[in-house]
Amino acid sequence: MSSTTTQPDIRTGTAATTGTVAVVAHRRKTLGGGLDELRATLVSAGVGRLLWYEVPKSRKAPKKVRRALEKGADLVFVWGGDGMVQRCADTLAGSDAAMAILPAGTANLFATNLGIPTDLAEAVRIGLHGRRRRLDLGRLNGEHFAVMAGAGFDGDLIREADRKLKGRLGRVAYVWTGLRHVRGELVRTRIRVDGADWFDGEASCVLFGNVGTITGGVPAFDDARPDDGALEIGVSTASGAVDWARTLGRMATGRSEDSPFVRITRGRKVKVRFATAKTYELDGGARTRTKRLKVKVVPAALTVCCPEADS
Repeated sequence: MSSTTTQPDIRTGTAATTGTVAVVAHRRKTLGGGLDELRATLVSAGVGRLLWYEVPKSRKAPKKVRRALEKGADLVFVWGGDGMVQRCADTLAGSDAAMAILPAGTANLFATNLGIPTDLAEAVRIGLHGRRRRLDLGRLNGEHFAVMAGAGFDGDLIREADRKLKGRLGRVAYVWTGLRHVRGELVRTRIRVDGADWFDGEASCVLFGNVGTITGGVPAFDDARPDDGALEIGVSTASGAVDWARTLGRMATGRSEDSPFVRITRGRKVKVRFATAKTYELDGGARTRTKRLKVKVVPAALTVCCPEADS
């Protein structure tokens, strides 16, 4: 166990106790005055032992997180977008260390769902002195996700979406990109939820949500919470641009289950089988193609630093 140090609160000047602090940063992402400001802020806050790691790509982050844990990190600041957060959360899951999010990417959905702002000083304050919550994660084919995962249309959309367009226009760009690339491919899909058959038919997309607002800022799972011990499960039967225009439009402006092409339920363990292999994604990061998905919720898997008020 690492020793603790007493340090001033960067907002109030009052004392707070933390142990070894680590920063794992995607060096190509920006927030506030950048990584130099982050280091200065942490030093000014009185952080005594600071471990510092920078990576050029999010897939390089897990190795640095493991190194930080080996050196006794109690708190890991993650600098980047949802892809960076997902990679780090996957490594931190089940550990005693807390994760603090510094939303420096173009997509910061986990931070947004938790109420963590894109203000560097405030995000650091939340990391050092905010409420620490044990939150659920999803686990798909052996890898954890914090926001959502999906296969089919969603996986194809993630792979094709234009980052600059998405950064400028948010959910409108997500809908537009989807309609530009949609092929409306329906595939025979079988879904079992908690051991019982739930869906057997033609589908174009399967989604799993740990929080309500997903890729593109679309509120797909209106009732999802990251601490309820369950995942939201959605399947879409939309086919073609007209169906998807109605579906994405409804998701962007109303409740997802009001769409005639969407079914939503809730569960803890899910098995999906596709007739043909589909691309799947986790928290906006495309993975390989597969015919099978094995998904489950991992309750209270990760400690996350959050604002004091309920998100």
